[in-house]
Amino acid sequence: MSDPTASEPGIDTPPGAAGPEEQGTPVDDTTLGGYFRVHDRPPAFEGPDGHPYTVSVEVEKVPDLRTPYEGFLVFPRWAQNGLGIVGHVTTPTLWRGRSADEVRWTAGETPLGAVQDHLHAAVDEAGPED
Repeated sequence: MSDPTASEPGIDTPPGAAGPEEQGTPVDDTTLGGYFRVHDRPPAFEGPDGHPYTVSVEVEKVPDLRTPYEGFLVFPRWAQNGLGIVGHVTTPTLWRGRSADEVRWTAGETPLGAVQDHLHAAVDEAGPED
Protein backbone atom coordinates (compact mmCIF):
# COMPACT_ATOMS: atom_id res chain seq x y z
CA MET A 1 0.00 0.00 0.00
CA SER A 2 1.30 3.46 -0.75
CA ASP A 3 2.12 5.95 2.00
CA PRO A 4 -1.17 7.78 2.69
CA THR A 5 0.69 10.71 4.20
CA ALA A 6 2.49 11.45 0.94
CA SER A 7 0.95 13.31 -1.95
CA GLU A 8 -0.34 10.82 -4.50
CA PRO A 9 1.78 11.07 -7.69
CA GLY A 10 -0.27 11.81 -10.79
CA ILE A 11 -3.52 12.10 -8.86
CA ASP A 12 -4.08 15.76 -9.68
CA THR A 13 -2.26 16.18 -12.97
CA PRO A 14 -3.15 14.60 -16.31
CA PRO A 15 -0.34 12.34 -17.56
CA GLY A 16 2.35 14.43 -19.28
CA ALA A 17 0.88 17.79 -18.18
CA ALA A 18 2.27 20.46 -15.90
CA GLY A 19 0.82 20.59 -12.41
CA PRO A 20 -1.91 23.10 -11.51
CA GLU A 21 0.55 25.50 -9.86
CA GLU A 22 2.71 25.53 -12.98
CA GLN A 23 -0.37 26.31 -15.08
CA GLY A 24 -1.38 29.19 -12.77
CA THR A 25 -4.71 27.49 -12.08
CA PRO A 26 -6.14 27.56 -8.56
CA VAL A 27 -6.51 24.09 -7.08
CA ASP A 28 -9.98 22.91 -6.04
CA ASP A 29 -9.83 20.85 -2.85
CA THR A 30 -13.30 19.34 -3.34
CA THR A 31 -11.84 16.53 -5.47
CA LEU A 32 -9.61 13.75 -4.21
CA GLY A 33 -6.57 14.95 -6.19
CA GLY A 34 -7.19 18.59 -5.32
CA TYR A 35 -7.42 17.75 -1.65
CA PHE A 36 -4.06 15.93 -1.74
CA ARG A 37 -2.49 18.89 -3.56
CA VAL A 38 -3.88 21.64 -1.29
CA HIS A 39 -3.51 19.91 2.07
CA ASP A 40 -0.56 17.56 1.36
CA ARG A 41 -2.34 14.73 3.18
CA PRO A 42 -5.25 12.38 2.53
CA PRO A 43 -8.77 13.49 3.40
CA ALA A 44 -10.39 11.96 6.48
CA PHE A 45 -13.95 10.68 6.69
CA GLU A 46 -16.21 9.26 9.35
CA GLY A 47 -17.51 5.86 8.30
CA PRO A 48 -21.06 4.68 8.88
CA ASP A 49 -19.63 2.54 11.70
CA GLY A 50 -18.44 5.67 13.54
CA HIS A 51 -14.74 5.00 12.88
CA PRO A 52 -12.39 7.57 11.34
CA TYR A 53 -10.92 6.64 7.93
CA THR A 54 -8.39 8.08 5.51
CA VAL A 55 -8.09 7.11 1.86
CA SER A 56 -5.40 5.92 -0.52
CA VAL A 57 -5.59 5.38 -4.29
CA GLU A 58 -4.12 2.04 -5.31
CA VAL A 59 -3.26 1.07 -8.90
CA GLU A 60 -2.43 -2.43 -10.12
CA LYS A 61 -1.30 -3.83 -13.45
CA VAL A 62 -3.71 -6.41 -14.86
CA PRO A 63 -3.57 -8.70 -17.92
CA ASP A 64 -6.00 -6.61 -20.02
CA LEU A 65 -4.36 -5.37 -23.23
CA ARG A 66 -6.81 -2.48 -23.72
CA THR A 67 -6.66 -1.14 -20.17
CA PRO A 68 -3.75 -2.80 -18.39
CA TYR A 69 -4.13 -0.74 -15.20
CA GLU A 70 -6.97 -0.59 -12.72
CA GLY A 71 -7.50 1.46 -9.61
CA PHE A 72 -9.45 1.22 -6.41
CA LEU A 73 -9.60 2.92 -3.03
CA VAL A 74 -8.23 1.60 0.25
CA PHE A 75 -9.65 3.14 3.42
CA PRO A 76 -7.45 2.57 6.49
CA ARG A 77 -9.65 2.51 9.63
CA TRP A 78 -8.06 4.40 12.51
CA ALA A 79 -8.47 3.73 16.21
CA GLN A 80 -10.97 6.04 17.85
CA ASN A 81 -8.07 7.88 19.52
CA GLY A 82 -6.33 8.24 16.13
CA LEU A 83 -3.14 6.56 17.34
CA GLY A 84 -3.01 3.68 14.91
CA ILE A 85 -4.63 1.80 12.08
CA VAL A 86 -6.91 -0.99 13.29
CA GLY A 87 -8.20 -2.30 9.96
CA HIS A 88 -9.20 -1.28 6.45
CA VAL A 89 -11.84 -1.66 3.77
CA THR A 90 -11.41 -1.52 0.00
CA THR A 91 -13.60 -0.79 -2.97
CA PRO A 92 -13.88 -2.96 -6.03
CA THR A 93 -12.13 -1.69 -9.15
CA LEU A 94 -13.37 1.83 -9.87
CA TRP A 95 -11.14 2.97 -12.75
CA ARG A 96 -9.33 1.38 -15.69
CA GLY A 97 -6.79 2.97 -17.98
CA ARG A 98 -3.88 2.60 -20.38
CA SER A 99 -1.35 3.81 -17.79
CA ALA A 100 -1.03 4.01 -14.03
CA ASP A 101 -0.88 7.82 -14.27
CA GLU A 102 -4.12 7.90 -16.28
CA VAL A 103 -5.88 5.85 -13.60
CA ARG A 104 -4.48 8.02 -10.79
CA TRP A 105 -5.53 11.19 -12.57
CA THR A 106 -9.06 9.86 -13.15
CA ALA A 107 -9.24 8.90 -9.47
CA GLY A 108 -8.05 12.39 -8.56
CA GLU A 109 -10.99 13.92 -10.42
CA THR A 110 -13.42 12.12 -8.09
CA PRO A 111 -15.43 14.51 -5.89
CA LEU A 112 -14.93 13.98 -2.16
CA GLY A 113 -18.67 13.31 -1.73
CA ALA A 114 -18.34 10.35 -4.10
CA VAL A 115 -15.27 9.12 -2.19
CA GLN A 116 -17.34 9.17 1.01
CA ASP A 117 -20.11 7.25 -0.79
CA HIS A 118 -17.51 4.63 -1.79
CA LEU A 119 -16.39 4.42 1.87
CA HIS A 120 -19.95 3.85 3.06
CA ALA A 121 -20.51 1.13 0.45
CA ALA A 122 -17.20 -0.57 1.36
CA VAL A 123 -18.01 -0.56 5.09
CA ASP A 124 -21.51 -1.89 4.39
CA GLU A 125 -20.07 -4.62 2.15
CA ALA A 126 -17.49 -5.63 4.78
CA GLY A 127 -20.21 -6.10 7.39
CA PRO A 128 -19.82 -5.78 11.15
CA GLU A 129 -16.41 -5.97 12.78
CA ASP A 130 -15.34 -9.16 14.48
